[in-house]
Amino acid sequence: MIDTEHRLTTSVLVIGSGGSGLRAAIELAEQRVDVTVLGKRPRLDSHTSLAAGGINAPLGTMDPEDSWQQHAADTIKESYFLADPHTVETVTRGAEQGIRDLERYGMAFARESDGRISQRFFGAHTFRRTAFAGDYTGLEIQRSLVARAEQLEIPIMDGIYVTAILVDDNTVFGAYGFDLADGSRYLIHADAVILAAGGHTRIWRRTSSRRDENTGDAFRLAVDAGGRLRDAELVQFHPSGIIEPENAAGTLISEAARGEGGILRNALGERFMERYDPARMELSTRDRVALAAYTEIKEGRGTEKGGVWLDVSHLPRETIMNRLPRVYQTMLEHQLLDITQQPIEVAPTAHYSMGGVWTRSADHGTDVDGLYAIGEASSGLHGANRLGGNSLIELLVYGRIVGRAAAAFAAARSVHRRSVGATATARAEVDGLLAADGTENVRALQRALRTTMTEHAGVVRDENGLATGLAELDAIADRATRIGVHPDIAGFADLAHAFDLKASILAARATLESARERRETRGCHNRSDFPDLDPALQVNLVWSPTAGVTAEPIAPVPEEIAVLIKDVSSAGKLVE
Repeated sequence: MIDTEHRLTTSVLVIGSGGSGLRAAIELAEQRVDVTVLGKRPRLDSHTSLAAGGINAPLGTMDPEDSWQQHAADTIKESYFLADPHTVETVTRGAEQGIRDLERYGMAFARESDGRISQRFFGAHTFRRTAFAGDYTGLEIQRSLVARAEQLEIPIMDGIYVTAILVDDNTVFGAYGFDLADGSRYLIHADAVILAAGGHTRIWRRTSSRRDENTGDAFRLAVDAGGRLRDAELVQFHPSGIIEPENAAGTLISEAARGEGGILRNALGERFMERYDPARMELSTRDRVALAAYTEIKEGRGTEKGGVWLDVSHLPRETIMNRLPRVYQTMLEHQLLDITQQPIEVAPTAHYSMGGVWTRSADHGTDVDGLYAIGEASSGLHGANRLGGNSLIELLVYGRIVGRAAAAFAAARSVHRRSVGATATARAEVDGLLAADGTENVRALQRALRTTMTEHAGVVRDENGLATGLAELDAIADRATRIGVHPDIAGFADLAHAFDLKASILAARATLESARERRETRGCHNRSDFPDLDPALQVNLVWSPTAGVTAEPIAPVPEEIAVLIKDVSSAGKLVE
């Protein structure tokens, strides 16, 4: 059934061409290790390119009293004490090096008149530690990484969909996939594999992810290879995704809009954050602002279209054009709306997977020897609430660390493993889907799954809803055994959607089962039937299809960080 199967060999294979994957690949190439990067999207249009607001590092350029310890304290507090302290320390200690690496690659940060990197406040940060490039920070980071990768002549293959990580005796030996344009297969042998393929936020109806990304494929690839998931239930709903047009519903209005002084109002004109966090108001944490907006809408104080108003029109036009250019352009393009004159209609949107593949904090290795996970595919840093700006710095810090770890693992291998059986299984999985000629439509099933997750595992959850969600998921999974897959002259997107559906079903099950076991309200996880935080659940929930959900203890917070954990003042932040 295979027309063409390309066979490649590399020391380290990176799956995913976003920020984390490219940073790892750069580290490998700079150490003269043979590395190949596979991405299903064009390299300059990865999910990283959508990150808007900024990147955190305690540089002290604006507030000299900032420190890595204070950055760590803020991160742990806002994780609701579910973040792994060693992971947090690793990222906050390594953050300044991450920024310096970007400067070395040519990143154009916003700067003060004397040349210092400018840093602004984001909600729940003690000091100004968020560096930025207008509100195109992620795009500028991605451009800088791509440019450095091209300087190093790193092979980056766009449009390749990975269907399986190949494993023999719990040790990786490569991956299998196909070309999205012509369907030709790829068998790639590698001594180590780095999984950097994103999260699972596309399994909700309103999401900041695009149609073909973050469907949970990294989760499925890791679990099928023998890995586990951690904190799958902990999903960040960003407070401000646009509502229309439908094909762009969930597109983000950057947190920078609130950071620069944007005001939230309900349909009655009330500045409703006064009810939920009167001290921090719009600069409260994402989980609290999202819950506040959700509550206003649910209780009937939302707009006719089911949103609230985010208004920056009172800000000077110069501020909007210089500090929020992407927000300005986004609203012009999607709604012909001029944000210097009119408010923006927004609602909470699934934005970031704070959980992901279980990894060791030291090197982000997984349960499978030679398999590493980084970026939104991984877990450990964010707990129950991610600080804005922390995800981008995580990519750089762990990209560097994992690149070195994978290089060492590959160099130490005395035998190049291969498994005829594992390779045959991967081929057969693709063959089976291409031969599928059932009556069920893949995209209709994906939409049904997204509706289930939105209705039963959204901003607020309860036991009955989660049980209903699991029952609906079982029905969707059953229907998925009868799908039809029909590639055509336009390419093999239909086959990719079939694999996306497999991934989404697995990710949804992990999310629903873990959410049912977390019988408390903590950070982003709101249980209406368990409204209080339960100290006994200050644990990570780890999921696998065989063992289900198990609790994993969290290490104690080091004293030098613990003494700095406190409520963060909002004084002066609105004028930033």
